[in-house]
Parts: sequence; structure tokens; C-alpha cells
Amino acid sequence: MTIDPANERVVRNGAFDIAVFEYGDPAGETVVLVHGWPDTHHLWERVIPLLADRFHVVAYDTRGHGASTRTQRTADFRLDELAGDFYAVIDAVSPDRPVHVLAHDWGSIQLWEAVCEPQAAERVASFTSVSGPNLDHIAAWIRNRLSRPTPRNVWQPLTQLASSAYTFFFMTPGLPRATFNAIGTEKFWQRAVSLMNDTPAANVKLGPTFRRDMVDGLLIYRANIVQRLLAPRERRTTVPVQLIVAGRDVALRPAGYDDSHKWTDRLWRRDVPAGHWVPFSHPELLATATTELVDALSGAGISRGLARAEVGRTRREFDDHLVVVTGAGSGIGRETALAFARLGAELVLSDIDELAAKRTAELVGAEGGVAHAYPLDVSDEDAVRAHADTVIAAHGVPDVLINNAGVGQAGGFLDTPAEEFDRVLRINLGGVVNGCRAFGSAMAERGLGGHIVNLSSMAAYSPQRDMSAYATSKSAVFMFSDCLRAELADRGISVSTVCPGIVHTNIVATTRISGVSAEVEAATQRKFDKLYERRGYTPDKVADQIVRAVRERRDIVPVTPESWLQYRVNRIAPGAVRFAARRMKLVR
Repeated sequence: MTIDPANERVVRNGAFDIAVFEYGDPAGETVVLVHGWPDTHHLWERVIPLLADRFHVVAYDTRGHGASTRTQRTADFRLDELAGDFYAVIDAVSPDRPVHVLAHDWGSIQLWEAVCEPQAAERVASFTSVSGPNLDHIAAWIRNRLSRPTPRNVWQPLTQLASSAYTFFFMTPGLPRATFNAIGTEKFWQRAVSLMNDTPAANVKLGPTFRRDMVDGLLIYRANIVQRLLAPRERRTTVPVQLIVAGRDVALRPAGYDDSHKWTDRLWRRDVPAGHWVPFSHPELLATATTELVDALSGAGISRGLARAEVGRTRREFDDHLVVVTGAGSGIGRETALAFARLGAELVLSDIDELAAKRTAELVGAEGGVAHAYPLDVSDEDAVRAHADTVIAAHGVPDVLINNAGVGQAGGFLDTPAEEFDRVLRINLGGVVNGCRAFGSAMAERGLGGHIVNLSSMAAYSPQRDMSAYATSKSAVFMFSDCLRAELADRGISVSTVCPGIVHTNIVATTRISGVSAEVEAATQRKFDKLYERRGYTPDKVADQIVRAVRERRDIVPVTPESWLQYRVNRIAPGAVRFAARRMKLVR
């Protein structure tokens, strides 16, 4: 979706006319968007609609680009000149109030220049920087690391210099201009950026002057890089700064931002799984991050995501995280809740047994944590949707979702009534699907990523007699999670599939067994409950693996040794697994 500007104007700064485009509510707080090379204000076409409903949004074409004045003089692209253009624009569009800024690439680099000027304290309320460091800071970081030549301190600057090697090609006379004139077509660039950012080419928005902007804008490299690398200056800012650090940026390594706190009075850093052109691939993330910073600085309250992104704050690993756990009334769900609470998370706990969920919340509270208990039947799609709406309204969008609720079932397929088979699928598979749909959509809309953990089972890849309903449901969860992982990757949402093996929980003692008498069912339940108890693998150990899966963004997590072994054997020799299944009868 794109929107047309409500107003277009030209702002004069010396000999340069700067083309300015305004959107949204002129009475709202002003958010200024600044593009880099080889873009124009069209870079922000997917971000602007997400901000314009609330803010006075201003984008402009920097000098030498788009509809602004052209120049062939290298000196005209010096950062102090570009910073001067920025101040001319904000003085025109918001003369009486400071502005918030979101800038990308060279736009961010020139804004670093601007916010380190004395007048920034009164004219700039906040600066969200995307894929564009302060050149003085990055040069100081390189010198600092190389002055203490440990393997890590040498490796980090060398990898950054290697990632930035293209800039030296861009500064050579004639050759880059000839190259881009030859291959710098819109279609070529859209495909290249699409591949580097794992986003559809249709998301890569280029202006009508793209070919000329790509060539003319190269002078910005020659005007600034060598000078700043050879003679970095001491540059500080009092403007609150938010860094959006793209982990898959081909040009800028995340380590290069590690000293940024030395140059700012207040800093937030968000590391995101994205490529260099975040405005194309993750517009929701940028809009949300910018809005959250505006709200925090205006006194509306700091979000969890922003709180944990603040540099210099002492915190536990999951402080300021909201974790939702289904089936939290006992077993793996309860222990997972306690594990995350000990690491600082706030918990939302649900269970079909409300009293059990409340008991878990009490245990969390006894350890100094915060938890909220809700009754929930995960098989009821409407109930899960209503639950998600309630949770989001009261506590916010979760950072981690643990779809743990499930039931056991055994008995021969021909002895299992259709309604019983369907019941197991509705809870074990439907509960996971319902949770992912209700909470996952909110995570995606927020744009700041997240993590979903779906509890599958060793049964997902272990065909067995007398386990058709349960194994089918867990195998479906396994495949569903694989599909969801691929689908949500470009939203920054990770999906872990956790596969416990023989773990002693009350699911065994409550497993329904089809085709046998009540006496045989009770005896079989007691038999396997004791077997699982003697196995000695407790739910807290599974909880530790779930925490590790979230921490390390792991995909497939077989938990117990037998689950791990079965997973490998099934991949190497599936025929042997099927042969064994034919000869093993669980219910007699």
C-alpha cells in the first residue's frame, strides 16, 4: 500500500533546492525519513502508510537525488553539507517543535553528523538509525580494536573492512560510473536487493530517477570515507538514539556498533534478523520501533521491547519479555513457566484446569516472578482468539509463545472411535494451530519478531502400533512447524519444534486407551506411569531445553537421549523403524 503526499514543497539551502514530501496529520508529531544511496524518498513507501495515520511524516530527496538539485562536485556531498540540508528541511516543516528521525544507510550516516551538532539537542527529539553508523565512531572502533590485537579484536575490524571493500571500488575514478551505467538497471537492482534481503522484488521501491541517482550519488563515498577513516573526530550526542542493527547486513557487521554507547547519552539497540535494506523487507518493524521510541520519550510508557533494548541496563536474560504458555497447569508447561520466570520473564499461563493454572502462577509469584492465569480450551478456536485479544489488550503482544497443551491417547486404530481420534487432533494439532494463528498474527503485525515453540513428540517420527491418533497429531505438529518456520522467517519470528521422549508427567496417567475395559485402562496407565517414573527424566529438564531453544533460535529439538537417537535413526533407516513398529504392541 502506498499513499500520495498531502503536500509537496521545495526547501532552499544555499544553492540547493531540496524536494520535500509531507504525509499524514500536519498537527501530529513530526517524523522525518531520510534515505541513503542509491535511493530517494520512494525508499519509504512501505513505511509511510504505517506512520501517517498518527504522525506528520516528512520525507525528502537528498541533494543529488530524485527531484532535488543535481551536482557533480564531490565537495557538495560532504556530510556537513548534507546535515545542513536536514536542518533546513526541519526548520521549514516543523519550526516550533523538535522532530523525530528515522534514517537508513547514508541517510543515517548524515544524521549522525547532524545529531552530533550543538543545535541537535533542541531540534531533534529522537534518532532511529538503520544500517548507517557514524563514520567517526566506526573509525575509532577499528583503531581501538587494532590497538589491542587479540584474535577477536583483529578479526572484527578485518571482517568489517572486507564487507566494506566495495566502497573503495565506488571511489575509483570512472569505473563504477561505467559499471552502473552498464548493469544498473531497475530490474537488476530489484533482484539483487530482493536476494540480499530475502524479500519479494515487488517490495523494492525505486524512484523514476533511479539510474541517474545510482551514478550521481556515488560521489558521497569519495567525499567522506577516506577523510573520516584517516582522521576521526570525537563526536558525541545528547539526542536519544535507537540502533536497528541488521544481522544479515552484507555491508555492515553488527560488531561495528559495539562502542556506540560511548558516544551517546541514551542508547537503545535492537538486533534484527534482516538484510541491509530493512525499509523494503521489514517496514512494520521500523514503524513499530520508531513509534515505541516516540511514546517512551513523550511519557506514554516504555514498551517491553524498548526496555530490553536499552544499552547499559542491568537485566536478566528475559527481563521485559512476555511469555505465553498453554497447558501451564502441570508438567512441562509448569516447569517451563518457572524456568522463564527465573530469568526475568512475565508469564501468561493458561490451562483447561483454571485452578491448576492459578497454582502455577502462585509458584511463579513465590519465586518473585509475575504471572497471570487464565482458563483456556486450546481446541476451541474462538476461545483462543478471544484469549489472545484479552492478553494483548491487558499485557501486550507476547515475545515468546509456548504451545504446550496436549493430551495422550492409545489403543488400536480400529478400536478408536472417530470422535476420540478427532478430539486428539483438535487438542494436540488444533491447539497449536489456533495459538499460532491468534498470537503469531499479532507478532507479525507488530514487526519486531518473536519466537514460537511448538511441543511435538518423539512419536512424531516413531510409528507405533496403538498410538495412531497421538502420533498422527504430533507428526502433524512437526510438519506444521516446519512450514510455519519457513513462512515466518522473513518476519523475524523463529519457530522451534520440541520433541520430548520418555518424560514423567501426568499425561501418561491420564491417557485414554480405546478398545479396553476401564480396569485394563487403569492398569495400563499405572504400568506406564511407573515406567516413566523409573526412567527419571523430569519436566524441568525439558523446560531447560525449551529455554535453550528460544535463546539459540533452534529449529528441531529432540530432548531426551532416546528422542535424539530415534530422530537420527528414522532419518537414516526409516525402514528399520517401521519394521520395529510392526512388532511392538503397547496395549495388551
